[in-house]
Amino acid sequence: MSATLFTTAQAYKRPESVLVVVHTPAGQTLLLKRARPVFWQSVTGSLEWPEEPAAEAARRELKEETGIESSSGWRDWQHTYSFPVMPEYRYRYAPAVPDNTEHLFSLEVPETCTARLSEAEHSASCWMSFAEAIEKVWSWSNRDALERVAAVDG
Repeated sequence: MSATLFTTAQAYKRPESVLVVVHTPAGQTLLLKRARPVFWQSVTGSLEWPEEPAAEAARRELKEETGIESSSGWRDWQHTYSFPVMPEYRYRYAPAVPDNTEHLFSLEVPETCTARLSEAEHSASCWMSFAEAIEKVWSWSNRDALERVAAVDG
């Protein structure tokens, strides 16, 4: 990528993100409550420019949003979701970018733990069953991700 294109691209958010389902062998999963707008979700976040791999973004976002770090228990589901960028967030993306691609990862931790939240992003966290979490999250991709992980690992 030329220096000009790289600089222009960095002015906008990269239209690629990760969704990380954190769960225990007993079937508890971690949800975070976004500060603004208010809704419940698994760990999510955008990949950084220029070419951050999705697996690295998943580990980085998990640490940034919860303080949780782990070198084992990770699974790359080799599954992506594509959805339109919401109108209220269009200004963050380049004009010709209508959609975001989200990569699914999960992390199995031995037991529930306390999440250290970034107050700017999240106001609360809780552990609950997969069934409860599926009912609580707002996005279709997060519901599907929880269903996939629960079917195999929950």
